[in-house]
Amino acid sequence: MKQSNATNIVFYDGECPLCASQMRLLKRLDWFDRIEFFPLSDARATRIAPNLRREDLLEAIHCITREGHIHRGARCLRFVGLRIPLLAPFALFLWFPGVIWIAEKFYMWTSRRRYSLSRIFGCKEACAVSLVRNREFKSPRKIER
Repeated sequence: MKQSNATNIVFYDGECPLCASQMRLLKRLDWFDRIEFFPLSDARATRIAPNLRREDLLEAIHCITREGHIHRGARCLRFVGLRIPLLAPFALFLWFPGVIWIAEKFYMWTSRRRYSLSRIFGCKEACAVSLVRNREFKSPRKIER
């Protein structure tokens, strides 16, 4: 995975089946390659964000923008959502007064229970299958008749 200096970076708990499956979904929806996703277990995470404590990163998803701003939790999802076309309506909704406060409370509730929720939503086997999207251009296959 190449890192672009024009890319926003998201850190997530790669050991959490729920988090990993959600990040795979976001990768697939990131059609314009605006975000690079790093599990906390990736050695580059410490080099990229030396000022972020591991405990903080485990508590919530974090995004470091190309300008160096840090968003966490629901604010990270709002930031990422504005860069992914299908999620833009959801992200715009989070800008309504008071909505982000509620979203943060819900996010933290979910984050604290993410391992239990992973078992409930049956992500375990699905998360073992890697759906990494190839971002290189592929020429269309010839259709044989």
